[in-house]
Parts: sequence; C-alpha cells; structure tokens
Amino acid sequence: MTERKYSVATVGLRIDGFLDATLQNAGINLKYDIQDAAPAEDDFETPDVHVKFTGPDVDLLLSNRAELLLALEHLTMEVLHMPSEDHSRISFDANDYRLLRIEELRMSAAAAADRVKRTGSYFCFNPMNSRERRVIHLALRNEAAVRSESAGMGPGRMVIVYPAGMPSLAEPPRPPEPRRDDRGGSGDRGPRRDGRGGPPRGGDRRGPGGPPRGRR
Repeated sequence: MTERKYSVATVGLRIDGFLDATLQNAGINLKYDIQDAAPAEDDFETPDVHVKFTGPDVDLLLSNRAELLLALEHLTMEVLHMPSEDHSRISFDANDYRLLRIEELRMSAAAAADRVKRTGSYFCFNPMNSRERRVIHLALRNEAAVRSESAGMGPGRMVIVYPAGMPSLAEPPRPPEPRRDDRGGSGDRGPRRDGRGGPPRGGDRRGPGGPPRGRR
C-alpha cells in the first residue's frame, strides 16, 4: 500500500476554502464531502484524499466528460502546490464517475491490445491526462505480446500501444483538431492509427468494433 502523503488534517481546510469560494462565485449549487480515502482494492487509483460532490448541479459537473469536475480538481492541486507526481493523491468524484471511467479505460486497453496483436500494427489512444494514461499502462502491464508508452507533449500527450518487438515511432501522431458537430458542440475525432481506422478510443464512448454506448 502506498504511504499516505496527504490527509484531511493537512490539506482539508485549504481544499474547503478554495472550493467554497469558487462554487459560490460561480453560482454552482453543489455540496462536497472531503474524506481521507479508504485503501483501494487495486492500484489503478490510490488517492490519499477523496472529494465527493452531490447536489442539483452534479450534471453540470459531469457534462462533456466531466470537464468541470476535472478542472476543479486540477485547480485545487495548483492551489495546494502539488507536484505533478502527486496528482493521483487527490481525487474528485460525483456519481461514481471515476469508477465507471476506470472500467471504460480498462476495457479500451484490453481491446487495443487485442487489435495490436491481431494486426501487428501500433495503436494510438486519444490524448488524455496523466491519471488516465496511468490506468492504460497498468491495464496492459501483464500483456507480454504488447507494450505501451506515453508520447507527445502537454495536452496532446497520448498512450501508444505497440507490438512487443516494434520500435517506438520517431515522432508521435499529431492529435486531432477539435471540430464542431451539428449541434454546435465540440466533437471528438480520434487520430489516425495505422491508416485503416476503426480501433477503440480511450476518449470516446464507442467501444472497439462495437456500437456506441449510452450516456452515463
């Protein structure tokens, strides 16, 4: 078990002060509970402190792939001056979004590994944050026939899954440009992988080779 570095006793008041002021100023109707996290059954996420949100505006918090939830989490870490290697130690959640997202990433990782083994070609996930990349890497750690590595810079950093004996790309594929869909929202188009298209995307609700899944 990872040694606890943060706790409610050491950072709870600072988290509370930042969230209370931010939510009030933004007019967002939410409640939150700051707790010392219980030991995890696996090591996909092992936070020290867990912040759980409830209230009328939870749907706003979780819209667009929990964009606001993740933004609040990131800003809180900046307020706490947490180094990047500690970002997995604070976890914000609502309606079990984290649990569902981890399971989705694990399924996408397994499907990507199957595709790489079947085709002999590499596979690129859409860009994702360091915590989600970590889940992909951990999900593939026991796959002897494939290997995974992170590539790219900043918000374009992604996971690439290779056949075990394939050398790394000299330069990672460029992330897709955001596009506007017919409803005026921002679309999510994955990067080209091996010129044939169609593999699973960690940043998409569409399962590998399967129909779109319903919204959570």
